[in-house]
Amino acid sequence: MSDTRDVDPREMWRLALAEADRVFADPPALGRPVDGCTYCTPESDLRLLGGDPGAVPEDVLGDFLRETASHWESDQYPVLWRRLLPRALRHWGPGGEGSDPALELGHLGRHGAGLTDWPAPERAAVERAFRALLALALTGDRLPGDITGLVEGIAHATGELEPWLDHLAALPGPAADAGLVRLAFDWATDLLWEDFAFTWWYDGDPGLVAAWLPTQRPRVAAFAARHPRCKTASDALIAIDLLRAGGHSPWPYPYGMRQYLRLTAAAG
Repeated sequence: MSDTRDVDPREMWRLALAEADRVFADPPALGRPVDGCTYCTPESDLRLLGGDPGAVPEDVLGDFLRETASHWESDQYPVLWRRLLPRALRHWGPGGEGSDPALELGHLGRHGAGLTDWPAPERAAVERAFRALLALALTGDRLPGDITGLVEGIAHATGELEPWLDHLAALPGPAADAGLVRLAFDWATDLLWEDFAFTWWYDGDPGLVAAWLPTQRPRVAAFAARHPRCKTASDALIAIDLLRAGGHSPWPYPYGMRQYLRLTAAAG
């Protein structure tokens, strides 16, 4: 599933955006004025969403991406997404203003805009951009939690998690190695603490992540051998081995979260 031809994530992203711009250059017409929940979306914003997709202000775009699918007419909602898709990709990409990709991308799922039912060229262009987004995130300076949200949203949008895990595993190069080590440590420790869950994708199975992590042990071990002073890599190996053996975390659960859970339980 990886774009092995384009191993530079920045170039992958540039080419993916160009392809999305081409494929979505002639978006479908809405057929009538945009109808939506005027309690949440003012009439003026509905008119903007029904006009030139390139002229939709960034704040109006962000509100649309975050708004629940049930607040829109079911026949118009997928069309609005197809018209705004190139803008949405930039919203999630470098320099964009996307703050919750797990929520926003998830609205492309089967209970929302139905990405899997879009024309094949459009689906292919979107998935190409998703691969580039993941490559940028893994090889850049994104925190593991940010990558988790991106993975969740993309898997929710497409209905599949395994291909995107495979894509992360196939990304080559030192930056991808380091990013995967950080991600493996974060995911494995959260799973050991029984604190790994998808926030918005209620059908998502964290067990797939738990099963995938041991398959990445050789890559983590190779990184640890090259960087013997990297504690993240050595701890990631410990966490993966304990996870595979059904063990418990050797690290105490973060105090701040324990305190928060006690307070919320007491407030109950």
